Amino acid sequence: MPRPRQSGRHRRPEPVSAPEGAPTLVLAVPGGPSPEVRGLAEEVLSIARSELPGLDARVGYVEGAGAEFPALAEVLTQAVTAGPERGAGAAPVPVVVPLLAGPDSVHLRAIRQAVLGSGTGAGLTDVLGPHPLLAEAVHVRLSEAGLARADRARLFTVATAADGIVLAAVGGEEAVQAAGITGMLLSARLAVPVLAAALDTEGSVAETAGRLTDAGSRQLALAPCVIGPEVPPGLLAAGAKEAGCAMAEPLGAYPAVGKLVLSAYMNAVGIAPERPPHGSALR
Repeated sequence: MPRPRQSGRHRRPEPVSAPEGAPTLVLAVPGGPSPEVRGLAEEVLSIARSELPGLDARVGYVEGAGAEFPALAEVLTQAVTAGPERGAGAAPVPVVVPLLAGPDSVHLRAIRQAVLGSGTGAGLTDVLGPHPLLAEAVHVRLSEAGLARADRARLFTVATAADGIVLAAVGGEEAVQAAGITGMLLSARLAVPVLAAALDTEGSVAETAGRLTDAGSRQLALAPCVIGPEVPPGLLAAGAKEAGCAMAEPLGAYPAVGKLVLSAYMNAVGIAPERPPHGSALR
């Protein structure tokens, strides 16, 4: 049911809707498709649609094929020919948002190739991180695994809480540098040291875990700063084994991921976020 609208200057901001004829948001999903990956992608887009009613959003798989897992280039082609169905004549070029937490060069290259190969002239946004919302999401995943306090404001401890975090990214050194920014934000939230490592670089996780233990950490945890589909099966478990520690789950369809996807799209399209109602400015 719609929420009742507050009156006066303390009303909630009027929600923004997608303008008529706005470009299609196409979520570019890296890695091998599967029913689990499809469910994750659809949930991320469901969050984005709930934040921006009227949004035309679709999923394209970088390694997809066929009706069940449509390839990214195919989805882009369909989006630009959907104008008559939407009652707006020729559709504007779509906006592609990579489902990547950081600058993974291998997956980004594949996404760019698919976008160029589609011949649609679609735009491509930046990846989702680094961002404070990703630090929040990693914190929640750690708390769900019993590896961190759920709320830093409450004065209780978790017996299994880690005193050092290996923040795992994929994409080599550039991804590690970007994850390091998220790591600093996470460290401030947890009040424990956090160092980033590359899952796809041999020895990176073990070396990072060694630096933490040398600095005095005794109970480590591996915190994936990844959405999930971009990581080959077994790589996260192998990283946790290499570091000799417990592991949290990937970010998945945490609400912040859907909000960051929408934010990337809105910035590219030029849609302003929620505005306070007329006359509601603070005096």
